[in-house]
Formats: sequence, C-alpha cells, structure tokens
Amino acid sequence: MELIVRQVAHWQQPRWAAVAAGGNVSRGDLVHRLVQQIANLAADAEAQPRRAVPRLDSDLALPDQLRVVTADLLAAEASTAALARAASEAAATRAALCGPKVEPAPGPAPGTVSSDVR
Repeated sequence: MELIVRQVAHWQQPRWAAVAAGGNVSRGDLVHRLVQQIANLAADAEAQPRRAVPRLDSDLALPDQLRVVTADLLAAEASTAALARAASEAAATRAALCGPKVEPAPGPAPGTVSSDVR
C-alpha cells in the first residue's frame, strides 16, 4: 500500500481522471475500488458488516482513504490469507496505474556508433 500511496499522493485531478492502463475506468475509480476491497477485508476480519466507502468529490483524498482502510485492516489483526489478498489486489492496482512496461527499442550495441543519423 505504501508504494501506491507514494506513487499517487502528488497527483492532481487530471491525472486521477485519466483512464487506467488496459481498462475503461479512471485511475481514481480504480484506486477507490482498491480502497473498498481493503475496507471489506477489514470488516470481514472484525466480523462486522461491510459498508460502502464514500466516493468523495475529490480524488485527491484517495491516498488518505487508502491509508485509513489499510490501518483498519492491520488493526483488525487480519489473517495471513486476508493480508495476502490485500497485497495481491494492491499489486494488481499498481500495475494498472503504471501501465504496461515499455521495453526500449533495440539499438546499437553500447560503445558503437550508428550510421543511421537522420
């Protein structure tokens, strides 16, 4: 969760509104979905009913919401399986936020000079 929070905490609204990689939802919607999933895991660990996490008007609050529900999950002393599920969901969300990894185009070997100068 810490990696996601550090990745997105400085984002402004246009970046949140952009469509997440490989999907058809905004980055804000994607992170809110993660917040809800973590909140559900915390509720389950506490044997409490699940509640909807409000979708606030500003996506700038999402990193704080993620911090809060993560703290709730840890305070609930969730099972190893629940923590593993949370980590898996976080990794999948982070991958979608980062987009596909782009490999550099093949070029000349290091130390060589290309004759293709255009």
